[in-house]
Amino acid sequence: MSFSASAKAEACHAVPGKHCCALAECFGILLFCNHFSADCIKIITESREFAYIIPKLFKKAFDLTFDSFPSMESPGKLVFQIMQPDKIAHIMSAFGFSPQDTLALHINLPVVEEDCCKAAFLRGAFLAGGSVTDPAKAYHMELTTTHQSVARECNLIVHEVLGFSPKNAVRGGGQVLYLKNSEMISDFLTFLGAPVAAMGIMETRLEKELNNKVNRRCNCDDANLSKVVDAAQEQLAAIRVLKKQGILETLPAKLQQAAAAREENPEAALAELAAMMDPPITKPAMNHRLKKLVQLSREVTV
Repeated sequence: MSFSASAKAEACHAVPGKHCCALAECFGILLFCNHFSADCIKIITESREFAYIIPKLFKKAFDLTFDSFPSMESPGKLVFQIMQPDKIAHIMSAFGFSPQDTLALHINLPVVEEDCCKAAFLRGAFLAGGSVTDPAKAYHMELTTTHQSVARECNLIVHEVLGFSPKNAVRGGGQVLYLKNSEMISDFLTFLGAPVAAMGIMETRLEKELNNKVNRRCNCDDANLSKVVDAAQEQLAAIRVLKKQGILETLPAKLQQAAAAREENPEAALAELAAMMDPPITKPAMNHRLKKLVQLSREVTV
């Protein structure tokens, strides 16, 4: 089961207990389903969990049954249809629409007046026309409707109850509301009744952040190690030049001691070399001595 299918299956567990919420959820389903007009209502889904609750929702909201519905054993997409004019007129009337004027459907706000009804409406919209990408791949959630006014008004509802607004796009003649922020998607799923899916998104986000921190630390450590190795090689090369020119033995004892320590411990860090000095010195002091050797070798080879 995909992440989106799993989120929808979880959302289906939040069955409305009140008639007003059942009506609001059916409203979301119809405005975001495949076809909702005076001629036909068609709802197509691949979710068995959603298909299981659709007849119950319509029975509770409108006290009617579908004219055509699939067998739950059927593979692939499941199609629910209502074609009888009197049933469609009854549904339209419940939302304040007339079957003769359905060219510009919109959200009848009294149907989603209460917060519980807003949650039910958004749940229906997500079940019928929504999807959410596996957070391991990307943060992306969207709702698709063929009605421009519905998209605009749905955006306002989301902003009212959650405090943020989805972005809008047009795709294949459809209106797409989408979110690409993990926290927003998580809040949206929690609000419509899928907290486990919401938690999955936040857990994935935390895991990604932790992995990024580890990678940055490893990259930083690798870069620092490369600098240490390069510096040591430069110091060893400088010591060889000073030896070849007969200059090393003329240098102060502290520089000769530093050169000997580096030659005998080519992979040692500055702090380790500093501890080998007699008496031990600080890391900056050791760094200064080795830099002095490199500087002298450059003067010799100029």
